[in-house]
Amino acid sequence: MDFKDFNKNLINPIKLTFDHKVYKKEFVDLIEEEILRQVDKSNTNHIGYFHQNIFKYLKNGWSVPKEGFDLVNEKKKIFVEMKNKHNTMNSSSSQKTYMRMQHKINKLSKANCFLVEVIAKNSQNIPWIISLDSEQISDNRIRRLSIDKFYEIVTNDKNAFKNLCEKLPVVIDDVLATIHEDIIDNSVFEELKSINPNILKSLNILSFSKYEGFDSFDI
Repeated sequence: MDFKDFNKNLINPIKLTFDHKVYKKEFVDLIEEEILRQVDKSNTNHIGYFHQNIFKYLKNGWSVPKEGFDLVNEKKKIFVEMKNKHNTMNSSSSQKTYMRMQHKINKLSKANCFLVEVIAKNSQNIPWIISLDSEQISDNRIRRLSIDKFYEIVTNDKNAFKNLCEKLPVVIDDVLATIHEDIIDNSVFEELKSINPNILKSLNILSFSKYEGFDSFDI
């Protein structure tokens, strides 16, 4: 990661100051942790893209629309929202998603809507039960599926997701073998020092340069 990529996300110098003073962490370690956090966030986004887009390559009518549901099959009238974990959705988000699915099945009588969870507690294909205004609501056409059950629906193979997980490390190795650059080429620390040898000062200037008084910031 270079300085330009690092600076795409505004850094929180206040947190880094606390971490430096309270936990006695060196700035080179703090910067490394921040870089890894950003890389991990980017990686998570790529994984989400992978989970969503792989199905369109399996053909059979699956597609990724530009807006609305994450995945649809117009021919089979299946509409899918994908989540890494169900607990990543708060109550408001769950209700909003459920109501959108409810609108879809009311509008399209033969439609089925799925909430597909990559990390579910169980292998499941069950009605999604939600609480709206303290009342439990469910409809057999709105369902919660673990991702293995969704792969089974798509491929007619109950072991399809297991097979994918077995092949995934090999595929990733093949892809990485075609990349000739250092994936984590870190020049951030040196570029921060070029702004000012005092790394904390550099971080504050970087994040707060448009704030009042920071044109003469000094620590």
